[in-house]
Amino acid sequence: MRMLSAALALAAAIGFSAAATAQDYPTRPITMVVPFAAGGPTDTVARLVAESMSKTLGQQVIVENVGGAGGTRGAGQVAKAAPDGYTILLHHIGQATAATLYRKLPYNPATDFEAVGLVTAVPMTMIGKPGFAPKTMAEAVDFVKANKDKVTYGNAGVGSASHLCGMLFMSSIGTQMTTVPYQGTGPAMNDLVGGQIDLMCDQTTNTTGQIKGGKVKAYAVTTKDHVKSLPDLPTMQESGLKDFEVAVWHGIYAPKGTPKAIVDKLNAALDVALNDPKVVARFADLGTEPEPKDRRSPAFHKDFVIAEIAKWKPVIQSAGVYAD
Repeated sequence: MRMLSAALALAAAIGFSAAATAQDYPTRPITMVVPFAAGGPTDTVARLVAESMSKTLGQQVIVENVGGAGGTRGAGQVAKAAPDGYTILLHHIGQATAATLYRKLPYNPATDFEAVGLVTAVPMTMIGKPGFAPKTMAEAVDFVKANKDKVTYGNAGVGSASHLCGMLFMSSIGTQMTTVPYQGTGPAMNDLVGGQIDLMCDQTTNTTGQIKGGKVKAYAVTTKDHVKSLPDLPTMQESGLKDFEVAVWHGIYAPKGTPKAIVDKLNAALDVALNDPKVVARFADLGTEPEPKDRRSPAFHKDFVIAEIAKWKPVIQSAGVYAD
């Protein structure tokens, strides 16, 4: 009985301590891991959100870029971090596709994180080098089919958004291109602008400025609706690619076991950020917008990730692309 009483007292003390810690949270800076290089589209989203969340939480949210292995290195680091709310992850669609893409993934995207909330779903654009011959997306499809051994497609590596878009494109037209993987979208974009590669599909957060500046040739957006910042650009479906739709959604995660009270505080701060006029305006400049209120909750986010894993699994399996 004495042992049982002691155990119950210890459990109560631990519970009280955890509750007190959650109530005081945060008392020091928070690290937001972005599993990609600085300057990329996901990094841009993270820094906008982190700046606003810092004001709400009363502590600085510091963005740390931990690139490598298609985003799995940074995600794995957060999965193993202490579940105290001081190390969080901002990741894109790769959080779901990694479950199928990687044979030896050291974490489970569906169970090793606490979902905090969805941030934004960024449209993508199919773009070509400045002197690429095709004038429209339909012409580009015909050109690729006729010159499949010569056309080069750049991406940011296995598991990246540009890689996924490329896989879906090649699957849709039934033709493979020569793919050229890079260590991030920055160097891939540099080579596209310089004419070293022919095509690339990337997020509007990374392409809008290049398109408006006339540095690349824009063909289509990958969403079912037109993008406000690029109103004259047709959709892939309008260009003849039926059911071609992909947006790169972003979400915030905490390690599994992070107290609900802390997750709720992070979610509340995210909600404020996504209503911040500065964030909304900057997102609009980049061709995207905050997720609607009903898609920002931890519960919706958790279910959404599971659904996305199921959605992309057959696409990846049919392409036969895997990484160790």
